[in-house]
Formats: sequence, structure tokens, C-alpha cells
Amino acid sequence: MRKQSMRLSIGAAVLIATLFILIIGSISTEAIICGVIKGTVTDKKTGEPLPSVAVQIVGTTMGKITDPEGKYVIHTVEPGQYSLSFRLVGYHTIQSDTVKVVAGDTTEVSVEMSRTTMETEVVQTCKGVRDVMEQTEPRSSVVISQEQVKAMPVQDVDGIVAATVGVVKRYSSLAGLGPTDAAMSSPMAHGGTTPPNAEPYDAMFFKHYGVNPFIPTEDDRLSTFAVDIDDASYIMARTYLQRGNIPPEEAVRVEEFVNHFDYDYAAPESEYFKIYIDGSPSPFGKGYNLLRIGLKGRVIPPDDRRAAVLTFVVDVSGSMNREDRLGTVRKALRMLVDELREDDLVGIVVYGSHAWTVLEHTSVKNRDKIISGIESLVPEGSTNAEEGLVLGYNLAEKHFKKGAINRVILCSDGVANVGRTGADSLLKRIENQVKKGITLSSIGFGLGNYNDVLLEKLGNKGNGYYAYVDNLQDAKKIFVDNLTGSLEVIARDVKIQVEFDPDKVDRYRLLGFENRDVKDEDFRDDTVDGGEIGSGHSCTALYEIKLKEGVSDTIGSFTMRFKNADGSEVTELSRQITVGDINESFHDCSARYRLSAVAAEFAEIMRGSYWAKESTYSLVREMAWSISQEMQDDADVIEFVDLVSKAATIKSKKGK
Repeated sequence: MRKQSMRLSIGAAVLIATLFILIIGSISTEAIICGVIKGTVTDKKTGEPLPSVAVQIVGTTMGKITDPEGKYVIHTVEPGQYSLSFRLVGYHTIQSDTVKVVAGDTTEVSVEMSRTTMETEVVQTCKGVRDVMEQTEPRSSVVISQEQVKAMPVQDVDGIVAATVGVVKRYSSLAGLGPTDAAMSSPMAHGGTTPPNAEPYDAMFFKHYGVNPFIPTEDDRLSTFAVDIDDASYIMARTYLQRGNIPPEEAVRVEEFVNHFDYDYAAPESEYFKIYIDGSPSPFGKGYNLLRIGLKGRVIPPDDRRAAVLTFVVDVSGSMNREDRLGTVRKALRMLVDELREDDLVGIVVYGSHAWTVLEHTSVKNRDKIISGIESLVPEGSTNAEEGLVLGYNLAEKHFKKGAINRVILCSDGVANVGRTGADSLLKRIENQVKKGITLSSIGFGLGNYNDVLLEKLGNKGNGYYAYVDNLQDAKKIFVDNLTGSLEVIARDVKIQVEFDPDKVDRYRLLGFENRDVKDEDFRDDTVDGGEIGSGHSCTALYEIKLKEGVSDTIGSFTMRFKNADGSEVTELSRQITVGDINESFHDCSARYRLSAVAAEFAEIMRGSYWAKESTYSLVREMAWSISQEMQDDADVIEFVDLVSKAATIKSKKGK
């Protein structure tokens, strides 16, 4: 019996050894008979390497993303002839159809990519119109001549430009300074950093709200703010960078950079929101931790969306003829109409020197009539924004439908130079209409002669949202991919309050949300305005915190307060924040967590934050590229790497 067992064991061993040799031989043969494709991708005009290009063997799942030097290598490609595609946002896709792979050889395929028409577009600038008094430090002043003041459109939003000769001062972010009254009253009227660009876009209106400082918890343990899910600031910055310019610091809002990206939060099944809290050591500040707080709203299926009564208020003034802004508006509205249901209604009001009704509210059943109204829009005259909104609201009231989504959608560049051009009268009217159940969303178009300040305020006060559209892909994201979320609000006046334990947390700093600050005592005052969240929308906020030595267990608490869609009831959700929420290593965290941190740091650098003065675009680019290797199917991440690379290149070329 023992001999028989031995014979079986020996036989099994021989069989295993034979199989092992066969497998190794097979693997070796496989390695030998395969080939390699490699190459470099560069910009056809500049010759510079292009990182983050998606290189794919057509018809297969094999591919690579180019590294920061524009290089790629695809291993273990079976012999044969293939087509190779090269894709990068902002560039024309290239396909090489004669790529021959030979066993054991390396096939080199290097290409030059050309920018799309959108990126090669020439942008008009005003040379010699404004004298830049100081070009080296974040502080700068812009001198506006008397002749200019007489000629330029008035942009009287909280005193953006007083109609007198003088200087518009710019806020400088210094250590420990927050959004002071001085900062809050100093909007900017210029179009970009000078340097490095030297030629700012004319009449770009932004407002600097300061930079949040670190707050000692012994002085103030509560951090309170209204949510903001807009990403207009990110899209605006992208437009600047794609045209070879660094955006002005005051155009950068950190929270809108962070909230541009999808962090893959799972939606709640039955509750209004699901809360996510995590953290890690900060890769940008030694001895500090990052704390991420995320919210995900419940998803309403498109078929369950309420019927919509939409009133398009479209700016058709002369400024909308620039860069074919009005043409983009027409295409965007056609996209929206194509996604609407037959029980939805659409009305159209336009304004130039005066306002008039193009289309009374019409059922989407009569789609051709609506499209005909959209296609009839042509630019003319000055800009009487107030008259346009008044007429739009009158039309919306006339066709108000109880229980439906009653929304005014403003499409404009924000310029207002006829009638009462200040914000106060517009905002007061919008607040009154919100009480009646008619909300407003503002969608901005164009670069140059653009008022970010006014459009953001209108969207916030209108209990809708503010979006910036640079191309049709942006419009598709709003009106097609996320139509239900854009229209169907699930929670109003959403406010967040985070309480840090002074015995556990030494100090903290909220990254962004400077213009969404709420007094601590107003958290439970339901008359104080908060933010709105639509179906399936999410909001992410980041804190930098300094923990005290040897802390454990609970370090703070999170509470959010909101009204339901019709404002009839108020709900609070709370969660403890513990040391266990903070991971031991930043690099061991998920790619999406790291993405939120890197996006915030990119914005911090770009807005000249004191707290990012030791950071660099090169560091952010390296981290972003590493993240992109784990998220190669996410077009937003691939685009992000490209934007950081552009910022680094612009900075290095200008020596700033």
C-alpha cells in the first residue's frame, strides 16, 4: 500500500513538473511571438510633448495614456496590422491605419496633433486701453481713462466700476487674512494675469472674496456655509488655459474646481442624502490632515421628473455676436428641447435695446414651432437686461403651473448697459419671484466683455444654478446628460455646519466657499439663504486640520440642514467625525479622493493663495498624471492633466 502511494506521488510530481515546463514554455513563446508599439505625441504647432493622450488599438481594449513627456508603450501586441487612434480633449483625433506589428520587434508610431478650431480661435483684446501699474506681485491696479469710462458698458454690480476716472483696487491674499469688508467690496474689471499673458481680455468682471485663513478652534469651533455645486469657475479657467492664458486669481473659486469632478458617491436608496466623510495626511502641508466631506442627493428617474414650464430669456445684444455666442446659445437650446417631454412647455423672451416675446409658452408636442423661435434669434442693439428679465418673469407668471418646475433660464454674457444696470433691482425682483415658486438659472457664454459677478449672483439668488458654457460639450453636460438634476431640485437652502472639538483639533481651514459663508448663529434660521441641490447632485468640501497630539475617537461633528423641494418641511442630518475617518497614508487613498485634493491645490496655486505659496504646478501635474493612470476612462480627469500641463508650460515660458 505504501509503495503504491509512493508510485502515485512520483507520478503526480512528474505530471506537475511537465505541466510547469509546458506553461513556462508557453509563456516564453507568447513573449517571443508578440511585439511592442511605442512612440511620442507632440503638438503640431509648438512641437511640445502632449501628456494624457489616449492611445488605443482600434477594435481592442489595449491602449495607454501618454506620460508627461508625451511618450507611450503598448506591450504584448500580437503580430498583425492595426489601426491606432490618438485622442485628447481640445485636439483633432488622429487615426493611423497602417501600423504593422512584427513578432519580437518594436514598431514606433509618433504623431503630431493639431488643436481644434475652438482652441485656435483668435480672441479680440484691447491693447493699450488699460495701463497696468504693477506687474510682479499679486497686488495690481488698473487705471481707467475718462474716455474709456464714457465708451464702455456700465457694470454696476455692487459698485464694480464707478463711472468716474480712477483706480479699481485688487485684494491681496496675506497670511491670516480672510474675506474682509475691503475685499468683499473690490470686484475686478480685467481679463487675466498680467504677467504672464501681457494682453488681458477686455472687460472681464470678477470679484475676489479673499482666502479663508486657519481658525483656532478655541476662538471659533464652528464652520458654517451654504452648499455650492456649480463648476462655472473651473470651466472658465479651462477656457483661459486652452487659449494660452492663466485666468485672473479672482476668477478662481476652489469649491467649483473640486465639485467639477465625479467622486463616485453612491446615491441613497430612500433618504434625501448620503453622507461621506474621509481624510488623510495632507500631501501639501506637513503635520496637517485633509478632511473631505461629501454629500450625494437621491436620484429621481427622468420619467418621474415633474413637468417643466421653462422660460428662456436670451440676450441678443451686440456683445452676443462675439465668438458666435448667440450661435452657441441656439444650439444649446435645441439640445435642451430635444430632451424635453411632451408635457413640458417652452416660452422665449429676448432682449437687446428692448425686450420682446418671441414665443408664448408652447407644448413640446409642437417642437417645430419652438425650434423655429430659437433659430430666429439674431444679435442686435444694446443690453437691457432688466427689461428682459421683467418680461421673462411676466411671461413665466402668466403660464405658471402649480406643482410643476417653473424655471426662467437666462442665457447671457452678463453685460447690462441700458436701463437700471445695477444688481440690486434685479436681485430684489428675483427673490420675490422665488417666493412665488419661479426659480432662475443663469448660463454664461463668452470670454471678453463678460460679467461673472452678476451671473453668479443671479443664479444664487434665483435658487437655481450658475453655469458657464464654452462649447457644445458643456451645453450637453447641462441639458442632456444631467437634465433632470439641472431642473428637479430635491433640497433647498442647504447649509452645512461642522463643529471641531477644541480638545482634539488645534485649528482648521475650509478650502473655498468664501462667498458662501453663513454666520454660525444663522445655521438654523430658515430665512437665511442656503444652496440648492438637484436630483443626483453631489457636493464636496475639503478642510485642512491640525490635530493635537495623541487624539483618539471623536474629533468633531457634521450637520446639514435643508428644506424639501417645496419648502414645507425642514430636515437635519448629523454624523460624528472620528480619527478613524482619516487614513494613515494619502497615497493609499482612492484615486477619486486624491483627485479632490489635487484639484483643490491646483485652484489654490492659481488663485495665489498664501497657503499654497510653496506648491508648484509641476508637483500638481505629477500627482494628476499618476491619478489619471488609474482613471483612464474618465475624460474629465484626462482633460484635467492637460490643463495642469498647460498652466505649468505657460508659467515656465513667462518665467513667473
